[in-house]
Amino acid sequence: MNTVIEAVSAPVSFTEGAVSELKKLIDQQEISPDFGLRVGVEGGGCSGMNYILGFDQKKEGDQEFVINGIKTFMHKAHGLYLAGMQIDFQDGLNARGFTFNNPNAASTCGCGTSFSV
Repeated sequence: MNTVIEAVSAPVSFTEGAVSELKKLIDQQEISPDFGLRVGVEGGGCSGMNYILGFDQKKEGDQEFVINGIKTFMHKAHGLYLAGMQIDFQDGLNARGFTFNNPNAASTCGCGTSFSV
């Protein structure tokens, strides 16, 4: 009997800056190993949908990925909106924080935390 194991690649990616900042946050906040980074979307914001980015426990319907050594959870349905998205961390004089480069977004708000498709 042959068993086929399908490997699912992560729908999002992190830049080196994002990975560095996320690992720093995990250490500083002493995030428990049973928590992971939740990446997702929710209704709201100026453009119709907001990004979700924060540490959380795995929930029913979540897919789990390990991206650059960071355990990441994403609800399966959110992949439609986030496929191909790159998360970066900016640490400059004009901007500081996580940014989202989403190829699926038809438009984004000025602050970059909400989008429409």
